[in-house]
Amino acid sequence: MTEISRTNHKDLKGHGDTPPVGERTIAMRGNMLDSKELFSGSRELIIAHGSESYRLRLTSQNKLILTK
Repeated sequence: MTEISRTNHKDLKGHGDTPPVGERTIAMRGNMLDSKELFSGSRELIIAHGSESYRLRLTSQNKLILTK
């Protein structure tokens, strides 16, 4: 099982050697992770991809929408 770290979006740039506030670990099984763990009670998260930011939202019908 692999673990990934989650950091608040505002902390993605320039946090240096100091652990970012709000960091947590999410377990991955192979290349799969549970969306319940990913969203952790919220309905939206930001994905940083290179210099771009994407918004992943959970709809009222429990579907995922990814927007730039």
